[in-house]
Amino acid sequence: MSEQDAIKVINDKCTGCTLCIKACPFGAIVVEEKLAVIDLTKCTLCGACAEECKFEAIEVQEKEKKVVDLSAYKDVWVFAEQKKGKIQSISFELLGKGRELADKLGVDLCAVFLGDKIKEEANELIARGADKVYLVESPKLGIYQDDPYTDVLSCLIGKHKPEVVLCGATTIGRSLISRVAVTLRVGLTADCTGLDIDPKEKILLQTRPAFGGNIMATIISPDHRPQMATVRHKVMQEAEPDPARKGEIIEETFTDDVYASRSKILDVVEEIEETINLAEADIIVSGGRGVGSKENFSIVKELALSLNGAVGASRSAVDADWIPYSHQVGQTGKTVCPKVYIACGISGQIQHLIGMRSSDVIIAINKDPEAPIFSVATYGIVGDLFKVIPVLTEHFKKTLA
Repeated sequence: MSEQDAIKVINDKCTGCTLCIKACPFGAIVVEEKLAVIDLTKCTLCGACAEECKFEAIEVQEKEKKVVDLSAYKDVWVFAEQKKGKIQSISFELLGKGRELADKLGVDLCAVFLGDKIKEEANELIARGADKVYLVESPKLGIYQDDPYTDVLSCLIGKHKPEVVLCGATTIGRSLISRVAVTLRVGLTADCTGLDIDPKEKILLQTRPAFGGNIMATIISPDHRPQMATVRHKVMQEAEPDPARKGEIIEETFTDDVYASRSKILDVVEEIEETINLAEADIIVSGGRGVGSKENFSIVKELALSLNGAVGASRSAVDADWIPYSHQVGQTGKTVCPKVYIACGISGQIQHLIGMRSSDVIIAINKDPEAPIFSVATYGIVGDLFKVIPVLTEHFKKTLA
């Protein structure tokens, strides 16, 4: 059915009253010579105009729904992200939750592992709970690129038909899985903090923050498969390794055209940091707008070094170009869950709290006693961070020496 057939104006009924113009959220309607005219390049067939028309002058034909045989889909899949052949910890978190979901559905838990010369690492995925590992090795998959990874994963899903596909909400995961969802024309729930199975309908319950974190929304995809979600790092427990576990490694191969890419990697520049990886850190020291400048961030880094911790930042500090985006904690950055989180000069807007509020211990340093960060802090220090941080750094250097 073409869009021209799907929506039409009945000229004999139309009075040119303009009610439909006000109702259309996409600006797709104008009135010419007292008749409504619909711009099909803008119309999305939402039906708002037809509902508003008092004269029943607009008809919208419902699109025929594609019927999907849901029984043809089974198994829970986890995309196992790797960097330089090393499996990233987010993959173990997904395997932990995936094992739970697969057991509730009575299906296998499978990992998808793409890269170059990574077969030995695949056994680690089995030890962490995978029943099967779909392994694709190629020199063209050694470094992540959108096109080949998207095409390979889409082909695997089309061939084996999993009912659930989980991916980490990392830089790579967000880039990859959105493209796969578009290719397969299925839904995707991003940045989930909770996953479960509806006991009656046996569908995936995908929970994520909404409206700036003020509510938690649970999203379902009852009519399409696979059900796809990205999951934030450090919000789920890693699966414990069991070297005795047995599983199956299924090697898949593809023709060169599947590995083709429209882009070419010229060079990979690693960010050199004295502190440890933010996502893996047990202790994080973060700076915000109160730090004042790029140069002043040195005291935040020094405190982090004294604790063998990582350096984080609020969005305002990153936007001011005081520190790279890779250090950003919050809704639009990384979600972290360290044992100790020290917030220096961070007011505590909800977008930042979403990314760190699950930390075991939160220590806030801020000169404003009314700063929202104190509402989630385990311990609060009201004072000038330029006086407080050097004292703490000196104390920790002596104590931990």
